[in-house]
Amino acid sequence: MTRVSVAFLAALMLASAVSAQQHADTKYVPHVARPAYASAAPVVAVDQSHNNFHTLDGKYAPFGQLLTADGYQVRPLTGPFAPSSLQGVTVLVIANARGPVRGASAFTSNEIATIRAWVGNGGSLLLISDHAPFGTAAASLADAFGVEMGTGFAIVRDAGRISSQILFLKCDLGRHPITEGRDIYEAVHSVESFTGQSLSVPAGATALLVLPPDALEVASADDINILRRGGGVPARSAGGRAQALAMPFGKGRVVIAGEAAMFTEQIISGLGRVGLRDHDDQQFALNAMHWLSRLIGD
Repeated sequence: MTRVSVAFLAALMLASAVSAQQHADTKYVPHVARPAYASAAPVVAVDQSHNNFHTLDGKYAPFGQLLTADGYQVRPLTGPFAPSSLQGVTVLVIANARGPVRGASAFTSNEIATIRAWVGNGGSLLLISDHAPFGTAAASLADAFGVEMGTGFAIVRDAGRISSQILFLKCDLGRHPITEGRDIYEAVHSVESFTGQSLSVPAGATALLVLPPDALEVASADDINILRRGGGVPARSAGGRAQALAMPFGKGRVVIAGEAAMFTEQIISGLGRVGLRDHDDQQFALNAMHWLSRLIGD
């Protein structure tokens, strides 16, 4: 079902956990054949107020460039989530927020209630939360929408090899406007992720990236290396869970992704570049934003 890219997997696992070894690919230039918006562009606010690992002026600069090329008005959101700070925003993007201490929620209960109400009244949320420790920081917000985050490292097997760099082929993609696009030219056929967690799929949601039946989730990168050496570690089944999903919520829309690199372009020490230019990752990102901004879908 799911195919695994095996090149430099050990280097990826080590590098993905160390922020100093990652930076935005400054050579990335987005190419958008048919920009979605020429006027009256929707506003996309990217959270930068919760100790985010990915920000517009950092590792998510390529994501911002891509959305700007597609016609969106992209801006940072630098204050707490409140009705006033979300006024005029079409899509709120939260990428790898971190709590004040490891294991703590990145968001206050008031912020979570604000976002839930805002989405219910017609807002759109793209919540991206990667492998540990990011899942724990976002778990309370995801839970407000009925999604349980795995909070670990999702792994798959291929020919006896273990990896969390996963290639989702057409058979692994849920049928949804995000995978179908505006027409056949925007259809998504394969998406690659680069280390992430798993997500539960609540009633009414569509799993966009479906993990294979034998997928597992472990607590750390060290656990993955132990498994590679033939050792045993505690693991839970992640088979049939998602690494990205979409769902309506009240009058609004939500996309939750358990992996962040596929929405940007990064250079990782010892590996090179990964991200939007791999497979159909750029089209997947654009289609997700098109659905959230109501360009596609009923």
